[in-house]
Amino acid sequence: MVEDPLEREFRNDWGRVLASLVGFLGDIELAEDAAQEAFATAAERWPRDGTPANPTGWLITTARNRAIDRIRRERTLVAKTEQLERDLRDRSEDTMDETAIFPDERLELIFTCCHPALALDAQVGLTLRTLGGLSTEEIARAFLVPFETMSKRLTRAKHKIRDAGIPFAVPPDHVLPDRLDAVLAVIYLIFNEGWGGGRIDLSAEAIRLGRSVIELMPDEAEAHALLALMLMGHARSTARFRDGELVLLDDQDRSLWAQDQIEEGRQLLTRALALRGREAGGSYLLQAAIADLHLRVPRDWEEIALLYQRLERVTSSPVVTMNRAIAIAELRGPEAALAMLDRLELELGDYRYYHSTRADLLRRLGRDAAARAAYARALELTQPGAEQRFLESRLAELGG
Repeated sequence: MVEDPLEREFRNDWGRVLASLVGFLGDIELAEDAAQEAFATAAERWPRDGTPANPTGWLITTARNRAIDRIRRERTLVAKTEQLERDLRDRSEDTMDETAIFPDERLELIFTCCHPALALDAQVGLTLRTLGGLSTEEIARAFLVPFETMSKRLTRAKHKIRDAGIPFAVPPDHVLPDRLDAVLAVIYLIFNEGWGGGRIDLSAEAIRLGRSVIELMPDEAEAHALLALMLMGHARSTARFRDGELVLLDDQDRSLWAQDQIEEGRQLLTRALALRGREAGGSYLLQAAIADLHLRVPRDWEEIALLYQRLERVTSSPVVTMNRAIAIAELRGPEAALAMLDRLELELGDYRYYHSTRADLLRRLGRDAAARAAYARALELTQPGAEQRFLESRLAELGG
């Protein structure tokens, strides 16, 4: 099936077109409206006249012209109109589509959408809308909220950016590391939202965003490591479910794994290690290294436990400690792992994977009654779907 050129252009260049417009107009809503008009015009003209030699330039130019028309009609932003008109004077739409070269301002847009002044859910939604080109309906479905809720959330975020004067700029060097961490965290949250719910399309969108960050910031080790981590997880997507039911890693059909994605992930991990040099590994680098080891046979549990210990020092996360306990169970037995988990109950008492992990250890120890109680608690915290059915099957095996 031949891919529609407009659809391809939308997917590949929506973020760049929108970023260019936001950089000029300083208003995400106005930029979105103008971009949508430009794509609608393209949908009408390209099938008739052919795709222009520089589609991105054509779209940006057309969108700018539409924005100028709208500003003029509304008799607002007079100074901005004059500035844009001067920039475009003596250049027609027909000539610009072949010759215009526009700066790539997606990086500025990423940092604008992930500004710490915005709530995390707004950062995620805006990133998917502006960089990913997902519709409000798609984003609402992905995060299981009504369309109206997501629409209001995005509108409030856009207005806050405009009214608070949040800069459309890459942060200065002294705050860049912290802000980059926020960008990567948003992308990883999008990936996990898709991964946990079996939404392959959402996980794939996170990977696309990760590629954009690497393209724009090619020397950032953690950006490479995050993309490596996502690719090595996404490579197993087809094998994670069989007839709609969850399949654990050790039971998956490895012939279904996307080996090209695994190999690309390993190459990115090697690149991240080279960029990091002698410095201590960041959290995504360590997680990617662990993910790589989990895909190898036999699994090196000693190395996995060691990497989790290093990750604990970086993150101070009880979830990381829980995962180290799983490795300890393979090395020293479930009793030692269970002792580690029991110390985490106050912190992870409402975390479903804590209870399911604890249940598995109790089952291995033959403590069926306690295992049934732990599986039941995990079920209470799990949304309906394949994961819930898997827990129900484990509970049924124990007569629960």
